[in-house]
Amino acid sequence: MPEANDSTNNSGRNSSQGRVISRWLRILLVAAGAVTFFRLYPKQPMTPVRVAGICLMISGLALWLVAQFQLGDSFSVQPKARHLVTHGIYSRIRNPIYVFSTILLVGAVLFTERFGMLVIVLAVAVMQVLRTRAEAKVLEEKFGDEYREYRRKTWF
Repeated sequence: MPEANDSTNNSGRNSSQGRVISRWLRILLVAAGAVTFFRLYPKQPMTPVRVAGICLMISGLALWLVAQFQLGDSFSVQPKARHLVTHGIYSRIRNPIYVFSTILLVGAVLFTERFGMLVIVLAVAVMQVLRTRAEAKVLEEKFGDEYREYRRKTWF
């Protein structure tokens, strides 16, 4: 019997370690993408629009990272309800990762001055809204009134 408990504990520990590794891999991929992005546009003249883009990109990325850490092991690709995260940024915004990734993308459009790319940002934003609806259903099913109260007190 103790062997089963040990394997269960190890399985839980491995799962938790896997989520931590996954979180760090996502962060490293975003950082590598940011470095690559800025290397593609090193000699463009700095216009006010490009400066605004950089400001949005930096703030969007920084807040996205904070939201990733605050979400902890509740992150998943498919909608799941591990924990109801209501602290930090999540105490004001239900879906800060989506909000800040959109800010980052808008900043990238401004920085590159390729305004036609706003169509892609709009498509991503629509997909994120649809995803939030699916996530809300899962969270409401698991957490019920607690989630409804949280939703009432927060934006998006």
